[in-house]
Amino acid sequence: MILSAQSILSRLNNPEEESGLVIEPYAEESQQPASYDLRASEPVIIRRNIMTLLASKEWVELPNDIAATLRCRSSFARRGIFISGGFVDPGFRGHLTLCLYNCGTEDVSVQEGHRIVQMVFHEVDIPTLGYSGRYQDSHGVVAAR
Repeated sequence: MILSAQSILSRLNNPEEESGLVIEPYAEESQQPASYDLRASEPVIIRRNIMTLLASKEWVELPNDIAATLRCRSSFARRGIFISGGFVDPGFRGHLTLCLYNCGTEDVSVQEGHRIVQMVFHEVDIPTLGYSGRYQDSHGVVAAR
């Protein structure tokens, strides 16, 4: 099941609870009907035919009963930008490193705070122990380890 804006907001308002969700800093304009738009942490130019790593401005903490998929916003996709590695495990904490590839014909400029990626939240039917991998508590861009 995909979480609606109402469910996302309900979970954001109860971060201390086991089912709580954290998005900091939260921006009301990033809240969509069934997703949340992650913003760029810094200005960057995504060169054509090049993959660029960019951190989300938001620190995200998923409870153990929510996973998320990342999708490029259509306004960037129409310019040739695609995202890879777009899955976030339950229990993840940190900034998300966005792997963006430009297959368009021109370089694409991204300013700090631009909404670039949609985060779609999915309820996990049986909560797990949660993510404990090497990207836990990531700050800023994290290259492959």
